[in-house]
Amino acid sequence: MPAFNSMFNNESGVQHIGNFPLLPLRTRTRGPAYTLPQLPPNTPDLDLDPDSESYDILDEVLSLFRANTFFRNFEIQGSGDRALIYGILFLSECLGRMKPTMSQRDAEKALVNASLEQFSVPGEPGFPLNYAFEAPRDRQDAETLRQ
Repeated sequence: MPAFNSMFNNESGVQHIGNFPLLPLRTRTRGPAYTLPQLPPNTPDLDLDPDSESYDILDEVLSLFRANTFFRNFEIQGSGDRALIYGILFLSECLGRMKPTMSQRDAEKALVNASLEQFSVPGEPGFPLNYAFEAPRDRQDAETLRQ
């Protein structure tokens, strides 16, 4: 059985840095990505329908994380798959920083501290998947990816 690929592989009009897409996000935070509409009031965000206009790559990462982490091989079919791989890698890193004995407050603190650390982007020596990602053109593009 093959791994699950991203439904965002064929998105048109998406800006790319290297071969990494800047896909739209459902967020209130300003950044380089296009902002999707917020969910209507009283709509649960954990079981969002993939056909919803507010469904974003982060929803897909959360829904496919468990299934895709069991696959040894993953065929990249488009730039959405690269965002999915990066999201799964990031989520794994977050889960690794939290411990079962941590309180919710301690876990949040650990994740906030992790988000403030300098991290490698594609093309830099510390990035674990350089074979699948192109490096940004310049320093400004690399900083855009970090946002």
